[in-house]
Amino acid sequence: MFAIDLCAYSVMSNHTHLVLHVNEDEANNWSIKQVLERWHHLHKGTQFTQKYLENKTLEEFELASVYESCEKYRKRLMDISWFMRELNESVARMANNEDKCTGRFWEGRFKSQALLNEAALVSCMAYVDLNPVRAKMDKTPEASKHTSIKTRIEVAKANQTQPKNLFPFIGYEREDQPEGLPFKLADYLELIDLTGRVVREDKRGSLDISLAPILQRINLTSEQWIEVTTGFEKHFKAAVGSEAYLAEFCEHTQLQRRSGLAACKRLLS
Repeated sequence: MFAIDLCAYSVMSNHTHLVLHVNEDEANNWSIKQVLERWHHLHKGTQFTQKYLENKTLEEFELASVYESCEKYRKRLMDISWFMRELNESVARMANNEDKCTGRFWEGRFKSQALLNEAALVSCMAYVDLNPVRAKMDKTPEASKHTSIKTRIEVAKANQTQPKNLFPFIGYEREDQPEGLPFKLADYLELIDLTGRVVREDKRGSLDISLAPILQRINLTSEQWIEVTTGFEKHFKAAVGSEAYLAEFCEHTQLQRRSGLAACKRLLS
């Protein structure tokens, strides 16, 4: 429904982690009908938007209302806050129905961090995919329950392809590149597997040389990689990326303080 792609996820016993990609270009290219159909899968819309989808004749003022509603819904369908609201409400309802109770399910509002470059993106994805291993809930990534890495591995083994419900790996940058994660799936799976072994055995920094394809591309040493993927939330509180990207982000969002700059310079530059 949303113009939001799922890059990575892990569902833990009392919280979830999601890595999301907002596809504004996709949402902006939707027709009025496409926007309304997507929104009506979630909510009823208005009397006028319903009439529009039923191909009924509308007065000029009714059409104006439809256009206004359409643009409001379009913005919501590429908004992470609305995405999380819809997701969390549905999960809370299901949980309360199972427990036969009412009231608040989630402890509080979700926290979000902006991932500004490829190093931040792949580091955060690895942190999320390896959460159960790091928490000693599972021994290996492929055995971890309710994670995107397990889904990717199972689909790759069965079909030699990628899951349709996850943002795909498309390889390294090239001309006419489709939308997707700018890494090779095989490289990422190997990176996660070997990192999982290091995390599980507590051998900090002792990574196999075969990790080079991604780590060299994002300019991280093995020591930096292990520190980031075992403590992403500990080191970073807001936007995450190189010093240059962080400065650009702060200027764009009119933030006076560059929170987490020291960690970004030490671990991602």
